[in-house]
Amino acid sequence: MVSMEWYRTFVAIYEKSTLTKAAEALFTSQPGVSVHLNALESYIGRKLFERTSRRMIPTEEGKQLYNFVLDAVKKLEKAEQHFKKTSQEEVPSINIGMCTETFQTILEPEISSLDFNLLAKFGDHQELIKDLNNGILDLVITPKFDTKNSLATYEAFTKENIVMVAGKDSELKEINSLIDNEGFGELEKILKRQTWYSASNEMDHFRRFWYENFKKRVDFKPNYILPNIGSIIRSIENKKGFAIVPDFLVNDSLRDAKIQLVWSGKKEVSNILYFATRSDLKHKEETGVIKGIFRRKMIKLK
Repeated sequence: MVSMEWYRTFVAIYEKSTLTKAAEALFTSQPGVSVHLNALESYIGRKLFERTSRRMIPTEEGKQLYNFVLDAVKKLEKAEQHFKKTSQEEVPSINIGMCTETFQTILEPEISSLDFNLLAKFGDHQELIKDLNNGILDLVITPKFDTKNSLATYEAFTKENIVMVAGKDSELKEINSLIDNEGFGELEKILKRQTWYSASNEMDHFRRFWYENFKKRVDFKPNYILPNIGSIIRSIENKKGFAIVPDFLVNDSLRDAKIQLVWSGKKEVSNILYFATRSDLKHKEETGVIKGIFRRKMIKLK
């Protein structure tokens, strides 16, 4: 019985004029092309090409066969492509960027429910926005709003409050009394004597909270500067030590009484969080799922 692949190979040889080029077009080997052609000629009982050192020249029988089978082969190829697309549809891949702790707290518990591929990148917000502009990332969660020289579009969706916390075993009686009685000068002195934790990529929180409440720049270094806020939280849980962190990252630890809320400040110190995307975003539906998770869970945490 004749194979449809023989006809496909015959058409490729006819159009490319050489066995080598036909094999390249069919993503197969030259010997395989020769086998198909020989089998077809044997089946038909006629010579379809004159072989020369440089090219394959179709015979009259070859020309007639080409005209008869061309439409059928093209229709077969279209049907094959259509079937492959509908039965093996490619799963979209979404590339996102944010800080490690935000991913772990908000998105990590939801990963198994996603019906698309996800690639997450962590790093400095400026670097993440740069990757967004270069088309490497589809979505960035960031507190930085910077449209200068940027292709990003920003959408505010919630805010994070910056608060002072301490480990469960930290002594807060005197500190709480000074806060209640607004003895901020003495409070500053006592706080400087405490054991402090901070993160190398989040020192802005520390400096900003201190300046907003004491109107002075921080003139001391934290005792421990760790890789990220997650490390800080794990280090002070059920122990001693102070840190300044976004509130939603310690919500569970506060609820479980592993950490104490020390002070929210004289006035609220907060950051607006934004979804940053490109205007030519391709996977809008999948990106919308990620946004929905953040909106739902951040509201619960606030």
